[in-house]
Amino acid sequence: MFDTVINGLFTGATDITVGGFLIGTGSALVLGILLAFMYMFRSTYTKSFAVTLAILPAVVSIVIMMVNGSIGAGVAVAGTFSLVRFRSVPGTAKEIGAIFFAMAVGIACGMGYPLYALIFAVIVGIASLILTVTPFGEKNCELDKVLHITVPEDLEYEGAFDDIFGKYLKEAKMTQVKTTNLGSLNKLTYNIKLAKPGCEKQMIDELRCRNGNLEINITAQSMDTKECL
Repeated sequence: MFDTVINGLFTGATDITVGGFLIGTGSALVLGILLAFMYMFRSTYTKSFAVTLAILPAVVSIVIMMVNGSIGAGVAVAGTFSLVRFRSVPGTAKEIGAIFFAMAVGIACGMGYPLYALIFAVIVGIASLILTVTPFGEKNCELDKVLHITVPEDLEYEGAFDDIFGKYLKEAKMTQVKTTNLGSLNKLTYNIKLAKPGCEKQMIDELRCRNGNLEINITAQSMDTKECL
């Protein structure tokens, strides 16, 4: 039995037995649940995604079992999957990585190598947990802000604040210009990086003198849609 697990439960669709089918599917389901628990560690998630991640390896393993050894069936399944569109918000990099991880485990189980799937899941899972609890990949973005400045319509805003930005900022990039108040005002949006913490008030005071004491707003950059400058 151990040699069978090492060498593969089956080599083609015609070699699939009830026992091999149950072992492959059961192994994929157990490993999928394990992957879901590992993903949920120190992560934000929804129940629907966690459940999907848990059953995905089993679903993939069934597909692989059915098309194993059949090129025509494999091409047909690939074409069918290419038509599937997920009606959800765009996934994060971690979610996409978890999906590929689960699919790889499901493929290994579907090919008849549950032991290798277990070894792969344990190695990658431990590495993922270690990287999660360590500072690996972290970058300090506390100084990255979004600056909104409201200016009069007749103000030539191009370069109007460059001297102030030079005193308080490392970087400033205009990302949006929008009219407001029936076109009598312009609202400028900048991605900025502060030169040092705590200099926002001094910068705002000087900007108010330049924009006629109109509205100025500074917020943190959203890390879901923006990278650190």
